[in-house]
Amino acid sequence: MNTWIFVGAALGSFVLTWLSGYWLIPLLHKLKYGQTILDIGPKWHKAKKEGTPTMGGISFIIAVTVCFAAGMIILGYSGANYTGTDKPEFIRAVSGMIMALMFGLMGFLDDFIKVKKKHNEGLTWIQKVIFQVMIISAYFATLYISGLSRTVIMLPWGAQWDLGLFYYPIVGVLIIYMVNAVNLTDGIDGLCSSVTTVYVIAFSVIAAFMGMFGQKLLAYCAAGGCIGFLTWNAPPAKVFMGDTGSMFLGGIVCALGLGCSAEVLMVIAGIVYVLEALSVVIQSTVFKITRKMNHTKEGKRLFKMTPIHHHFELSSWSELKIDSIFSIVGLLFGVLAIFLALNVFK
Repeated sequence: MNTWIFVGAALGSFVLTWLSGYWLIPLLHKLKYGQTILDIGPKWHKAKKEGTPTMGGISFIIAVTVCFAAGMIILGYSGANYTGTDKPEFIRAVSGMIMALMFGLMGFLDDFIKVKKKHNEGLTWIQKVIFQVMIISAYFATLYISGLSRTVIMLPWGAQWDLGLFYYPIVGVLIIYMVNAVNLTDGIDGLCSSVTTVYVIAFSVIAAFMGMFGQKLLAYCAAGGCIGFLTWNAPPAKVFMGDTGSMFLGGIVCALGLGCSAEVLMVIAGIVYVLEALSVVIQSTVFKITRKMNHTKEGKRLFKMTPIHHHFELSSWSELKIDSIFSIVGLLFGVLAIFLALNVFK
């Protein structure tokens, strides 16, 4: 496939996201769609970030969607056969894009409730789980009806693990974990945008190696959108992506991993997301166990605060340093995922 199509889609996504900030941010200010900061976070967050416009993820959602659609159309005119040999790739890519959009819509509802009620609690956790299960079920159903269902997971050492019908609940839980892990990563200025940029670049290489042009296009568009958003979201942020943006990016992360038949590589390349969510689980578990053992109201904490990026904040790391170090970690594991892909899919 012509390289210029993918590069053009990435540049288009970058430019659209960047330019949209000039009208979207003032609009969000006018609508008073400001972020409400919880008291349980670092104290300076409430003082410095309270009222910063949220739901800025709308900018790159529109940009990624438009450029992905345009890119797929141009690829069709350039030789992709969407009714023949390239049909499976078309279905996988489009289904993944739609899944990400549905997660973004759920995030939008969550943000909308928050800004209307002027507090940081939107959808209940039960409502979120129900929405997510419905979205994931629809994604799996689309692939199944299209004859693209599979139950095999490729392992990094080249072996295959056929889970049978257990594939769907196990991978479904993995999707929920990863999507919410991406959401948790969006806790300081620029972090989720920078880490996701590294992730999608890694998967653009994996998709190119596998010859999956739809996944490659989706990765390029997402990279352009994330970089474009960083021009507004880098410390100090002029706008937050909100759950609207982070849930959408969580969907993109999973769409690329599953679309490339690389669930294990998704976890490896997304190690920052995995550790962010895992830190919350570990902190909560240790706190509850030690509180019960000591028969007190307060348990012990392994971290100063979770998700773990807040631990480093409270250890006097600047937001820029956290963004940089976490992105480097993501880059190293992204490179590892690429090398493993050469072994798994050779």
